[in-house]
Amino acid sequence: MAREKAKRWPLPRRFNVAMTEEAYTRLRALSAKTGYGNNYLLTILLENLDRFADRDKLNAVFEDIYAEYGRPAPGGMAGGKP
Repeated sequence: MAREKAKRWPLPRRFNVAMTEEAYTRLRALSAKTGYGNNYLLTILLENLDRFADRDKLNAVFEDIYAEYGRPAPGGMAGGKP
């Protein structure tokens, strides 16, 4: 019996992502655990953020970051692209 080809998550847009060493280490550990590549993991995490992240805790994390580093200017870190 022929094995059905695995369904793949569509990743039409490719881009480079800069991250801290700690974030990259965690991403690689999760990659090793799940078997997904970095692009897939980031897509899965971001598209499902509301399913596993508590909104209030996430907002509190951003407030802490704003307090330490300041808020980015509107559209300042987005690279000018949607």
